[in-house]
Amino acid sequence: MKKALAAFTVAFSACLASSVSAQSLTVGFSQIGSESGWRAAETTVTKQEAEKRGIDLKFADAQQKQENQIKAIRGFIAQGVDAILVAPVVATGWDAVLQEAKEEEIPVILLDRQIEAPEDLYLTAVTSDQVHEGKVAGDWLVKEVGDKECKVVELQGTTGSSPAINRKKGFEEAIAGHANITIARSQTGDFTRTKGKEVMESFIKAEGGGKDICAVYAHNDDMAVGAIQAIKEAGLKPGSDIKIVSIDAVPDIFKAMADGEANATVELTPNMAGPAFDVLDAYLNDKKEPPKWIQTESKLYTAADDPMKVYESKKGLGY
Repeated sequence: MKKALAAFTVAFSACLASSVSAQSLTVGFSQIGSESGWRAAETTVTKQEAEKRGIDLKFADAQQKQENQIKAIRGFIAQGVDAILVAPVVATGWDAVLQEAKEEEIPVILLDRQIEAPEDLYLTAVTSDQVHEGKVAGDWLVKEVGDKECKVVELQGTTGSSPAINRKKGFEEAIAGHANITIARSQTGDFTRTKGKEVMESFIKAEGGGKDICAVYAHNDDMAVGAIQAIKEAGLKPGSDIKIVSIDAVPDIFKAMADGEANATVELTPNMAGPAFDVLDAYLNDKKEPPKWIQTESKLYTAADDPMKVYESKKGLGY
């Protein structure tokens, strides 16, 4: 009887310890910043997913500086967190700090952006196919303009970031076989609305007051919204005089579509954390190694997709 009771006590204690461990999981999250509506939504959804799962989420806003992210990651390591999520501001320069995490056996998951580093330094990356996103945007423009001569201005994301590199690559691949479509000017707008407006103003001045511009391709919606403001202030009609195609699918771009001021956007889901936490749970509890890349969907929306209905559906996601 005593042996049976002892065995039960050990089993119960192990079960209780496992339960407590699962409920007290601590995860560090190094976020790039809050440069866009999409980024704010990703932060909100990540916090919601953590709360739903009983995870203690340690949040750090890097204010778009890699040195702040590296400092935050080292802080998480010092705290002895169970795992680290990082949305990397740029693609390079991560080897040393990720090696430190590896030595402490802390798994790292990349959210929404890839990095250039040995794959054994991180558990997995949960991202869209950013080249595909750019290609979807480019394919839409090819179909939209047909054989018409089309001079495009491009608002790039943060220099050196994987979305800026890959969304440019995909768009260029899509228009490569169409000599009538050319990228006349390309400059970073740093993924922000303010910088997008500023750069678009310079494009308009350089291109005949904007009348020589056929379309704007923006690497995110916030820059597109800034560009729309600049076009309107120049006395032109965004969406008709100048076509607008961008990426992210944040609520404001659907409002612009409903007003006839934008034409197309490619959706980037803000819920990268859900798949990341699923993978983390399987890895920590069952030692199940995930694939190195978990791809999310990239869906094209146009003005034909009832933009106000989509706008209403997205407003509650923290944008």
